[in-house]
Amino acid sequence: MLLASLLLAACNTPPTSIVQGPLTARPAAPPDVRPANGSIYQTATTRPLFEDRVPRYVGDTMTVVIEEKTSTQNKEETSLSRKSSYSVSAPTIDLPFFPGALENKLESAKVSASSSGSNDGKGEAKSASVFTGSITVTVVEVLSNGNLIVSGEKQVRVNGEHEFIRLSGVVNPRDIKPGNMLSSTKLADARVELQNQGNNHSFAQPGWLGRFFMSILPF
Repeated sequence: MLLASLLLAACNTPPTSIVQGPLTARPAAPPDVRPANGSIYQTATTRPLFEDRVPRYVGDTMTVVIEEKTSTQNKEETSLSRKSSYSVSAPTIDLPFFPGALENKLESAKVSASSSGSNDGKGEAKSASVFTGSITVTVVEVLSNGNLIVSGEKQVRVNGEHEFIRLSGVVNPRDIKPGNMLSSTKLADARVELQNQGNNHSFAQPGWLGRFFMSILPF
């Protein structure tokens, strides 16, 4: 019973994430004592009147449009060839005390050798992936230069299929479009992931015993 409970708990645990830091943050509470510098205008909570309401404080939200497209191609081709030959012949020897037949045999004695080798190889690899969607994230930290560290998570569950979308990165406020929209291609140190849990994911993955043998077998 204990083992079954642990297995069920493991099935309900969200998958590990590559996104670092907190996924959300609440805005800082205003100070209890505010400077009495006016009945309407308060410097502690003011925002410029003649500018767009772009995210600038911890707790503000914005929408990131995920537009990730990657395409890689690698091609390699090698061709090697090598040939060599060797030839050695006996020098002419004048033997006055031996018949001419022996001299002819010595003159005709030759040693030759040759070798050749070649190697041709070709390799080609291609990969492409497309990830599109949108997620609303929260400002979790404001850097000293005005850039924003944002992070967020969206979970969707339909008919037992649980989908996790997580995102984090650094945003330059100048890149934020009207409507507080930002393309994911403008994120610095971006970490974007999509993971699934459910029957489709379970059937697509090998069983725990198969994963065990694949981890220890050397071939």
